[in-house]
Amino acid sequence: MTLLEISELTLDLPNGSRLLDGISLRIEEGETVGLVGESGSGKSLTARAVIGLLPDQARTTGSVRLGQTEVLGASVAELLELRRHTASMIFQDPRAGINPMRTIGDHLTEALRLCEGKSAAEANARAKELLAAVRLPRPEDHMHQHPHELSGGMLQRVMIAGALTSSPQLLICDEPTTALDVTTQAEIVAVLSEQRASRGMGMLFITHDLNLAASLCDRVYVMSGGKVEEHGTARAVFGNPQTPYTRRLIEATPSISLSAAETAALAQQSGTLTAAGQGETEPMLAVEGLSKSYRRRGKATVDAVKAVSVSIPRGGALGVVGESGSGKSTLARMIVGLESADAGGIRVDGRDRTTVPRTRAERLAHARSVQMVFQDPYLSLDPRIAAGRSIEDALRLHGTLDSRAARSRVLELLDQVGLAEQYADARPRTLSGGQRQRVAIARALAIEPDVLVMDEATSALDVSVQAQVLDLVADIRKARGLTVLFISHDLAVVRRVCDETVVMKAGEIVERGQSVQLLAAPQHPYTRLLLDSIPRPAWESDPRESAAANA
Repeated sequence: MTLLEISELTLDLPNGSRLLDGISLRIEEGETVGLVGESGSGKSLTARAVIGLLPDQARTTGSVRLGQTEVLGASVAELLELRRHTASMIFQDPRAGINPMRTIGDHLTEALRLCEGKSAAEANARAKELLAAVRLPRPEDHMHQHPHELSGGMLQRVMIAGALTSSPQLLICDEPTTALDVTTQAEIVAVLSEQRASRGMGMLFITHDLNLAASLCDRVYVMSGGKVEEHGTARAVFGNPQTPYTRRLIEATPSISLSAAETAALAQQSGTLTAAGQGETEPMLAVEGLSKSYRRRGKATVDAVKAVSVSIPRGGALGVVGESGSGKSTLARMIVGLESADAGGIRVDGRDRTTVPRTRAERLAHARSVQMVFQDPYLSLDPRIAAGRSIEDALRLHGTLDSRAARSRVLELLDQVGLAEQYADARPRTLSGGQRQRVAIARALAIEPDVLVMDEATSALDVSVQAQVLDLVADIRKARGLTVLFISHDLAVVRRVCDETVVMKAGEIVERGQSVQLLAAPQHPYTRLLLDSIPRPAWESDPRESAAANA
């Protein structure tokens, strides 16, 4: 049975811009269909068209048939009926979809009472069943909690439970695992697959993670510029791409698979893991026995970082990986002087940087040594200030350049990060995610720091933009001898950037060594769990199997 049939869908704005151009796709009962492509390719807009969430005054042609109902031109009452009983949508950011002032129970029971006509007792019982179905550990307790009390992965499960309240025939998932760590992502995907199988639902899954799409989807549509570039079975599209655009996306996707040269090199090694920074007599960054705890009112003390020691040689790059809550970001914040350490020491280029700077002179000196690029560039850039001005402000704060020299330096920095001169006058809201992150990198590099800390700086970017940012970091390291601390939950990305990697769990380093060795021969069960949680196509071999075969 065909659940969704889209035929030659076009969508134009009143100004004449065409956002969707001749989109055709179908989804059968019990089938998972993937929509992949770069940001701005039209994936989310296509999904929103399925349930009638279109831009104001948009003009459409073609057909969007959901079950027995034509969505284009449907009345408000018909659209409400479709959203209540035929199709549900899970959005990318669960915190934006739940009222922070209301409890999880309120969120789940409201639709059951108002749309399904259930009593308060029936709605509560059904909500608890749904929370248990999506594998939340304490449904009774979660009903009384507020969104801020749950992690991102737990909150996304609540959103899935909410989408399932009406037992939809079609579940639309718009980037539901973006920025989640690999183990949480694996759990969310398992929940979705389990619910699809048990309910016989169809699923439209939007993602920029090609490995995830290849492992989850039966068929895939590749979109670019509002058009379908290519479609077919997941194995056909990703195993034998027919268009240059699809091939470019696949080439830009980081992989944990080892090349023949890497496996051959590993076969000649003893297999002993190398400590990060081993043999370096005077590292650029040295962290020794660093610890940090937080006291929570009425609750036990949380040890965020426990006696962590790492070192990075001048011009080196060290990766720090682990799940959310493993202590990665707390470690980074102590290194850049945003958090004070309870114990241990931090040295940058031989200078002690353990104490949080208090005076203006100390803060400026620390900032000249260490700069940080945060995960969300939109939050780290002032929306009122143009991109060039934000970089110029950093130059003026840490130097004595006049207006003309500062402007010239801004344009030089933008050129280094691959942005043309016109972007200097653009405000953050007019830039794409990748462009904003490049501006953030340019600002961090403006004062030529000794160490650059990148905290999940590429986790929310699509694969092509991520590849551009990673190549940029590699080029700057080579040209300037920049030292990089790269924090991520993605081992494939870390492998592309860093020679050495440490793995953190519950505030402690559980394993360290060369990145390629960690992929091929992980020694700790937690590292193996991280590797096992990375989505990979069924036809792609495990890197550990490749290494063993060549041993």
